[in-house]
Amino acid sequence: YREALGSVMYLAIATRPDIAYAVGVLSRFSVNPGIKHWTAVKHLMRYLKGTMDFKLTYSPDGSKTPFTTFSDADFAGDNDSRKSTSGYVIKMGTGAVSWASRLQTIQTLSTTEAEYVSAVAAAQEGLWMRNLFTEMGFSIDKIPLCIDNQSAIAVAKNPQHHGRMKHLDLRHYWLRHTVASGLISLHHVPTDDMVADCLTKAFSKHKMDVARKQLGLRL
Repeated sequence: YREALGSVMYLAIATRPDIAYAVGVLSRFSVNPGIKHWTAVKHLMRYLKGTMDFKLTYSPDGSKTPFTTFSDADFAGDNDSRKSTSGYVIKMGTGAVSWASRLQTIQTLSTTEAEYVSAVAAAQEGLWMRNLFTEMGFSIDKIPLCIDNQSAIAVAKNPQHHGRMKHLDLRHYWLRHTVASGLISLHHVPTDDMVADCLTKAFSKHKMDVARKQLGLRL
């Protein structure tokens, strides 16, 4: 089970963001896997076999910035711990260049909190990308961070919501200060256009076909 998981994990990290969520869930049972987990791994491998010709493709998308960051979360989606799953994607043009799907380390009390915690991780990765581009001679004023939750955007922009979030660890207030300083600009996108959605929950076949295109995975 661990050998098979290691093989698909390499793909999830390197070239196949569409399986990042599935690999993350299966990795939680690597210590003591059961028959259902082994069946799930084989199901994932059959999916990869059927989509092995898909690859990340890159082309201009009309954006005015070198890259765009997307952040999403699935509130209390893990049935065992009731923790939320964070997912983010950074796209250059039509293709993803950086992505992650991780179980949050803290217990969030609402969808807003889960989305906000996920946005913090996405913003950190976005700033790292900005620094990398700066070292290569590019000038980036603001990093666009797209979120599909209006409440999380309001919390990150407006200090008056402090009372609802004051129990969170201080590190999560970093995003609010970063937005205020002008390094990150927050944008709301509809859930159907949220590229990171497939990194937070399981999808049906039809929705996964759409998600692959959003990530830039094409034949």
